[in-house]
Amino acid sequence: VALVGAALMSFGAQYQSRGLNKVERLTRQSAGSGLSFTQVIGLLRRPSWVVGTVLLGLAIVFQIGALALAPLIVVQPLGVAAMVITAVLNSRVTKVRLPKRAMVSLAMCVLGIVTFVVVAAFNAADRPVTDQKLIIILITFAVVLAVVLVVYLLVRHKAVALFYIVGAGVLYGFVATFAKTVLGRLQQNEFEWLTWVCVLSLIIGGLVGMVFVQNAYSSGPPDLVIAGLTVIDPLVAILIGIVVLHEAAGAAPWAVATFVVTGVIALIGVLGLARFHPQTGRNVLDEESAAEPEAAS
Repeated sequence: VALVGAALMSFGAQYQSRGLNKVERLTRQSAGSGLSFTQVIGLLRRPSWVVGTVLLGLAIVFQIGALALAPLIVVQPLGVAAMVITAVLNSRVTKVRLPKRAMVSLAMCVLGIVTFVVVAAFNAADRPVTDQKLIIILITFAVVLAVVLVVYLLVRHKAVALFYIVGAGVLYGFVATFAKTVLGRLQQNEFEWLTWVCVLSLIIGGLVGMVFVQNAYSSGPPDLVIAGLTVIDPLVAILIGIVVLHEAAGAAPWAVATFVVTGVIALIGVLGLARFHPQTGRNVLDEESAAEPEAAS
């Protein structure tokens, strides 16, 4: 179920990126510093962006279904399949081949997350989210959201793809935790005010994360965006699972060490991909400006 969601995420990201780039061309305005009202309306009118959004919505449905069947610490990292699929798709669509160092970085992301999944599958246990634990998660989310928004206001004019990717990944990590919590409480008929706060936080985190992803598409390719989300999103969710929910309470010391090492490897891979990907930091307007002198000559 989680793997089907990963495939849908890959195609959804590619279509959304294509739609956003088309809107940037039409409006002659980069979305890297934030979407304007005109661009938002333009996105809603672009079939490719709408199709991508629908596919991403279906991906979320499949992920939620997977969360109802397995521990958060196991389900989240399986999105690594989306990373590989998106890299292949983007290469074929844009005719841009990844250089060797970018391929090595991508391999580090995959290796780190896959190893994490294998170890987690045998060392993680599903834990209920009590009211006390949920309050801790909600307070932490509020603080993180405030920090992310403040940093966004400071760097929004610099169009830094990596910031948007990290910001969206962190928020989506909380969204996955909230989704699993709401599912569990629905199954137990415990839908009270705290659960409603959880639902509201899920919606806010999802919407802000989606805006950040659109901004990231403006200055970064979809395979970089998905690679970052696939690594950061599960790592945040896993940290919540380990620190707050104690899903890895019974894990052996070697397993905990493996979690740390593989997590670091995956993060280094994301940083490497952001640095060595040939499309990082360039949007369609830059490419058109660079192409004009060549056409004139």
